[in-house]
Amino acid sequence: MNWLSLAFAATALSAAVDPISISGRSEVPGFNYDTDKVRGVNLGSWFVLEPYMTPSLFTSFPDNAIPVDEYHLTQELGKDQAKEVLEQHWATWITESDFAQIAGWGFNTVRIPIGYWAFLARDQDPYVQGQEQYLDQALDWARKYNIKVWIDLHGVPGSQNGFDNSGLRDALEWQNPEWSNIQDTYTALSNINQKYAGSDYYDVISGIELVNEPLGPSLDVNKIKEYYEGGYKDVRGQGSQGVIIHDAFLPIGTMNDWLDINDGYWNVVLDHHQYQVFSVGELQRTWDQHIQTACDIGRSYSQENKWRVTGEWSAALTDCSPMLNGVYRGARYDATYQNSQYIGSCANINDVSSWPEDKKQATRRYVEAQMDAYDQGNGWIFWSYKTESTIEWDVRRLIQNGLFPQPLDNRQYPNQCGY
Repeated sequence: MNWLSLAFAATALSAAVDPISISGRSEVPGFNYDTDKVRGVNLGSWFVLEPYMTPSLFTSFPDNAIPVDEYHLTQELGKDQAKEVLEQHWATWITESDFAQIAGWGFNTVRIPIGYWAFLARDQDPYVQGQEQYLDQALDWARKYNIKVWIDLHGVPGSQNGFDNSGLRDALEWQNPEWSNIQDTYTALSNINQKYAGSDYYDVISGIELVNEPLGPSLDVNKIKEYYEGGYKDVRGQGSQGVIIHDAFLPIGTMNDWLDINDGYWNVVLDHHQYQVFSVGELQRTWDQHIQTACDIGRSYSQENKWRVTGEWSAALTDCSPMLNGVYRGARYDATYQNSQYIGSCANINDVSSWPEDKKQATRRYVEAQMDAYDQGNGWIFWSYKTESTIEWDVRRLIQNGLFPQPLDNRQYPNQCGY
């Protein structure tokens, strides 16, 4: 997952320019991105499994046969058993009490990752369906607790990035011209839009994300652009919700000439994902350097002419969480992955009671700095709401341990960025 360092590098190396005016956009029904800041959490590993977040679904297999992603998990289980296992997971991983808690903590948005296979069954796939009824239930809960929802097409046919978070690891075949993957993606997106991108959901759905994290540096960027244009038209054919496009790990400002208001495209939201743990160089930064980098990213957002939301970020200062880099992969931090240079120990990474006070303070400082930085755009959505055991990526545990502000505007370390 060193791909995420590409996103940082592109951002950090962007030259400073005069701020770009943003005007001429319509208000998304039910949410005004101009006047209201997004304060959100992702509901990760619910409808698209990620082994580091829900390891119990994967580690029940023999040590030498652990599936590396949802594709291989369902393939190994077979349709019937996979449906039974996942139905249990879908029904229990997120419940109404979670939505009540999310609202109680002051968050106003949830981003819900979901794979294409929930809306398009293909004969060649091992995936199982049934997610849609739980998504519908989630929308009812969101409406009840006055929470807005992004529906995020998190995995597409053939994989758009080769990461387990697409459903299929170690493949990058989304744009393969020999297959119908892009057309199948349009079909799945159209099925989403026909149901959810209309007035029946204006009060609760504030955005539909066309695809999560397409790996721009390894794909044909013109084809990504074509897909975004087609996806935009498909959403607009049904409704007026925000159309969310990910930056594809391209430099800040690259998307300024795509889906521009001056060309008649309106209510487009640009999604940035910001992490600093997926390369050795990033991990070698001091805590102060991590914070300064986050502050600089916030400043760079003035170079863009779209609404921009940081749709993923975390409290992680290491890549130590087991399976974060993938099943059978260790961490760069302790040099157990990719022959990395040793930086420090990963021992007890998920036992916050063993953390020294300076690490706790650094984590809280880093979280607060990122919140302030990403508010230089139109808000942020933390990754993620919950995990089984991974504290650096789990806002519930962070709040419970005083490492994430509560209330959200509380600052123990104010004005770190000097905005």
